[in-house]
Amino acid sequence: MKTCKLNAIKLLFCISLIVGCNNENTSEKNETKHAASTTSLPIYIKDIPSNHPLSSAMKRSFNNYEAPRLLDNELYTNFKYTELEGFNYNNGDGTVSRRDPSKIIKENGQYYIWYTHRNTQTEPRGFKNATDVVPSTDWDLAEIWYATSKDGFTWKEQGVAIPRPPKPNPGWRSVATADILKFKNKYYLYYQAFDAPSGTYDKKRDAYDICPVTMSWADSPDGPWHPLNTVVIPFGNENEWDYRVIHDPNPLVHDGKIYIYYKSGLDKRDANRKFWDAWGLAIADKPEGPFVKHKLNPVMNSGHETMLFPFKEGVAAIVNTDGIEHYTIQYAKDWVNFEIASVTQLLPTAAGVYAPDAFDDDHDGDGITWGLSHFINAGDNWNKMYTKLGRFDCDLSQKVNDPSLKKSNILLPNKLYFSQGLTKEQRSRIVNREQIQTKN
Repeated sequence: MKTCKLNAIKLLFCISLIVGCNNENTSEKNETKHAASTTSLPIYIKDIPSNHPLSSAMKRSFNNYEAPRLLDNELYTNFKYTELEGFNYNNGDGTVSRRDPSKIIKENGQYYIWYTHRNTQTEPRGFKNATDVVPSTDWDLAEIWYATSKDGFTWKEQGVAIPRPPKPNPGWRSVATADILKFKNKYYLYYQAFDAPSGTYDKKRDAYDICPVTMSWADSPDGPWHPLNTVVIPFGNENEWDYRVIHDPNPLVHDGKIYIYYKSGLDKRDANRKFWDAWGLAIADKPEGPFVKHKLNPVMNSGHETMLFPFKEGVAAIVNTDGIEHYTIQYAKDWVNFEIASVTQLLPTAAGVYAPDAFDDDHDGDGITWGLSHFINAGDNWNKMYTKLGRFDCDLSQKVNDPSLKKSNILLPNKLYFSQGLTKEQRSRIVNREQIQTKN
């Protein structure tokens, strides 16, 4: 009997051991199955758990951008362009040019735009051939003019806003690249002031195109404009990043202060363009300054011509050519630290945007839907160089929803690609390389 009881206990122990092992195996299989099922990303964005493991690329989609899909990203857009009515370019002979438009404002029931205007006896002929009447570049011997429009497509040129002042005031040679500010019911134009033909080499600064930023003010957008005749944004000290040049002033209003973003460049700015365009920020309590430069300057690492506008509580920037982050739209929630919001194509060049709330300082910027830009090869002839203005439209607005402007597959004509062909030297180098490889 005792032996039978012992055998029965052994049998029960073996059975429990087998069942336990089977349960453990089943549990492990379930855990493995569950792990396998959760490593794949769900097809619907709403079903992705917050703790789901993500690759670096997917993390950027959720963390760096307003929305992971282009259609949902308010700071992504395509750009469409329209020829303007109302401007005469003297049959494209290179003697008349309009470029670098300002922001657009709406006053007195119409839109206002300011721009660099050149009307010279000849087309630009280079620095060595420049005289008091012959321009060196497209923006030499220029003035700042303005035009008005009821619809943004047809414009009426109103004439000179900022003429070249007499010597020795800043800009006696040329005034160019203006941008507008409205502050406490007065109007301010910031612009570049050249005291020598563009392309002049400054030995002291070891740089070209020395043109400080100055300003004029008016009680009305129609003027008259009163020049300050002093430098508004000072150059940096020797060996500082903005010691050589300060270009493209772009004023906005934030927290009751004047924020001016401006371009300068690191390294040498020479004939071979060995420099690095970057953007700084200068802040003042009053439009005339004094302006204090931000301690984190430069605040943007790219962009030859950058367009800024309030968006939500921060500021957005369309970063065009030049730099490692060109062809992007960027955003700085704190107005200082910019991050890429989207990458796009066919961006406007040196554009002036219509941002109705550019100076409202309400911490809820709507964004933009249109503006004017310039086209530097208007005549398709570099020997008759001139620039013309055109209109662009886009959807970078919270209030507008135009899916047709959110496409990612813009098809361009084949001839455009083939027009960017190899040079004779490049073709010869490739042929010679192939011949050498064949012999070997």
